[in-house]
Amino acid sequence: MTGSLLGAAAPGFARPLEVLEACHGRIAKQCDTLEKILAHLPAHGADAQAQQAARAVLAYFDTAAVHHHDDEERNLFPLLEQAGAPGACDLVEALTLEHDELALLWRRLSPALRQLGTGAANALDEALARRFIALNRSHLEFENTHVLPLARQTLGAADVERLGRAMAARRGVPFAERP
Repeated sequence: MTGSLLGAAAPGFARPLEVLEACHGRIAKQCDTLEKILAHLPAHGADAQAQQAARAVLAYFDTAAVHHHDDEERNLFPLLEQAGAPGACDLVEALTLEHDELALLWRRLSPALRQLGTGAANALDEALARRFIALNRSHLEFENTHVLPLARQTLGAADVERLGRAMAARRGVPFAERP
């Protein structure tokens, strides 16, 4: 048997671009869960499974996703601009606006998910949830195909380390050097 029973280990903050990419994968999985909730509700309502799924989505987007956007806006994007990455200013402006729109959609969606998570509601605004999912998916795709490759090409080792240290500090965890 090869590999870990727990799956691939998450990258450490000494590899911050890989951490960001892994976070994109987790955001996509939470969007999958949100889609499953939408499909589940008409037949089953806010049963225990729907409540648990709603609480998981809330927990993720209320904490990890917020850290992720801060990682990008407060650390990665300024590093790209300072390094003179081609088109960085326009890229940063567009992505920051998308982050703002995602945050607004989340503020509108999360109260209903909270109610669903306690069994106090049996439905979500499907159009709102689907808009949130679609914007997340297109945003992640753009960052994976444009932003992260640009960061890998542009940022030097010192910038990457600074990014990793800031990300670890934001989460209150020690920064571990690469083995």
